[in-house]
Amino acid sequence: MKLLHYTLLLFLLTISIHSFSQETIKPIIVELKPITTLVKIPITIAAKKQPIIPPISLSHWIKINTVGFDLNEITFSNWNAGGVSSVSGLVKGNFTRIYNLDKSKWFNELIVRYGVNKQDGLAIKKSDDAIRFTSTFGYRKDTLSNWYHSVKFNFNTQFTNGYNYPNTSSPISKPFAPAYTFLGIGAEYFNKEKKINVYISPLTMKNTLVLDQTLANQGAFGVAKAIYDLDGNLILEGEKSKTELGFLVTNFYKKEVLKNIVLENRLSLYSDYIHNFGNIDVDWELKFDLIVNQFVKANIGTHIIYDDDIKTKKEINGEQVTLGPKIQLKQLLGVGLAYAF
Repeated sequence: MKLLHYTLLLFLLTISIHSFSQETIKPIIVELKPITTLVKIPITIAAKKQPIIPPISLSHWIKINTVGFDLNEITFSNWNAGGVSSVSGLVKGNFTRIYNLDKSKWFNELIVRYGVNKQDGLAIKKSDDAIRFTSTFGYRKDTLSNWYHSVKFNFNTQFTNGYNYPNTSSPISKPFAPAYTFLGIGAEYFNKEKKINVYISPLTMKNTLVLDQTLANQGAFGVAKAIYDLDGNLILEGEKSKTELGFLVTNFYKKEVLKNIVLENRLSLYSDYIHNFGNIDVDWELKFDLIVNQFVKANIGTHIIYDDDIKTKKEINGEQVTLGPKIQLKQLLGVGLAYAF
């Protein structure tokens, strides 16, 4: 019995030891390897075509062109008060080029005009004729100043012969007879807001050209005339040019003074240092433009010239007589078309 008892105890002890024993757990090792191959996923996107924008061209030039035609006409038929039918036309153009670059400015302007008049029973007469070119280059010390150190060049002449009507056999002027050039250095005041331009030059060379020998022999427009002997034989031909050095002041002013009424004022004053200093040559043009619409304009104005070198001529008993210098006055009134581009 005791042997059975000891055997049972040993069996129970063996079961107890195995019931409380723990098995060793081995760690799970996960090896991470870097991905060396990218997976390509197909993506389909419609590419939007972008518009091609051309490069922006920055120009410092300002271009202004204006051409026009004025027509004036009056007709009489059985008019008890009397009168002469007439028609006149004027073709004109103004072409401006301005270069602006901070401290420098280059202004160029070409003005051309040509007009004719026709009356009943009379030949066609010239009513206006002008070619005028102006070029001014200025430089200022800073962008805040309105004063420029400037160089100015002017050139004036005409297209066709001029006559002292009704005499059309002996012209009193021709193309480049006269022609005037001005070249000088000075100071220019330019105020863009107030639209005022004043140029002052203490050193300006004026050159008068008379490229027609007949007019040059007459001493027209101040050139030295020809020398003849007592029998009227030509000894020395007249000079075709005359050079002066003097003081020049010019002014340009353009502003809309009232609605659709534009005032334009051009003034030039010149005095020669060598020949009779203080005697001033005047060229003054005052004009009003009345704007009807974009294309139709009316204009009224005056043009006054006084030059001591220009002698007036008058027809006396069928012969032209040279008189002294006088004030030249021209008045204009016209309605016409104008196109700017």
